[in-house]
Amino acid sequence: MSFRNKLKDKILTKEQAKEHITHLRALDKKIVFTNGCFDLLHPGHVDYLSQARDLGDFLILGLNTDVSVKKLNKAPNRPVNNEAARATVLAALGCIDGIVFFDEETPYELIKFLAPDILVKGSDYSVEQIAGNDIVISRGGKVLTVPLLEGFSTTNLIRKIKS
Repeated sequence: MSFRNKLKDKILTKEQAKEHITHLRALDKKIVFTNGCFDLLHPGHVDYLSQARDLGDFLILGLNTDVSVKKLNKAPNRPVNNEAARATVLAALGCIDGIVFFDEETPYELIKFLAPDILVKGSDYSVEQIAGNDIVISRGGKVLTVPLLEGFSTTNLIRKIKS
């Protein structure tokens, strides 16, 4: 199989992801979930995603669709890269095992559907602020934050490009 096809194989429907997770659970594997827009990929993203992957055996990334990014009101011109472009770049990262799109403002319903063992966000969130924390905790899972690499932000990167 070509590398290009392997990238495409990482982009899953939520049903495909659930099926894969069910198989991995039978093998006693820990499923980690995180989410975000990842509009302009930078070292802070890569560091964050690598830390998330290190917490378990399989990292599923909930990726905001373009519609979802617009709902977040990040800026009128966001996302810079469309969802297909963002997913392709993210799929090339070895730390990501699967990517699932979601249209809502938060991945709450996706987390409910996939029921990961570990839910991760950056340290700019508290556990209580993380969408889906109640679902994961009620199932006996963990909700964790990981430190962010200082000096990196998509918003600041866009400002720098514009200036």
